[in-house]
Amino acid sequence: MIQAAVFYLFAAVVVLSGLMVILAKNPVHSVLWLILAFFNAAGLFLVIGAEFVAMILVIVYVGAVAVLFLFVVMMLDIDFTSLRAGFSRYLPFGALLGLVLAVELVTVGFFWEFGDLALQARAAPAPGANAGLSNTQAIGTILYTDYVFIFQLAGMVLLTAMIGAIVLTLRQRPGVKRQNVAAQNARTPETSIAVTRPKVGAGVDTDGGVK
Repeated sequence: MIQAAVFYLFAAVVVLSGLMVILAKNPVHSVLWLILAFFNAAGLFLVIGAEFVAMILVIVYVGAVAVLFLFVVMMLDIDFTSLRAGFSRYLPFGALLGLVLAVELVTVGFFWEFGDLALQARAAPAPGANAGLSNTQAIGTILYTDYVFIFQLAGMVLLTAMIGAIVLTLRQRPGVKRQNVAAQNARTPETSIAVTRPKVGAGVDTDGGVK
């Protein structure tokens, strides 16, 4: 009974937060509502016993993705008036798309085979249940033993994507002053200090001479 009440509480907050992400007029408020939805979705995963997925959702999506969205939205100079200008023009298309998605969700809900899935879940024991391992330990054991090469391959793919993004965005722009560490370390007092005796009212130019 308590588990069902907690589930419906988290589910209701997730649905309301998702609606507020769309309906909020300020993008910063939308990102904050999205963070709330992520936290409650993590609570739903905890209810079904998937604590590893819940922590990954909080650490990755809340701690990295949502915070990145928040920083980007706060740093960008967004013209909210121009964004709301085309709302009425695209409203029919958005309503039609939302209706199609709603029909698909209702159809899936009616034809979902809850009984067969429940029987399969009861017949198949959870990984590591016989060994006395927790959910996180069971996932780690399988991930780093049976699928360790696939895990490393996924890391290499992400590393390649990161290097490619850096290479594509790195540009050598002319006229930009850059630091030359070797030249700075090779400077001596004779080349760095110039002693001059300017006259009263005269200045010193950038080369160390008297104007």
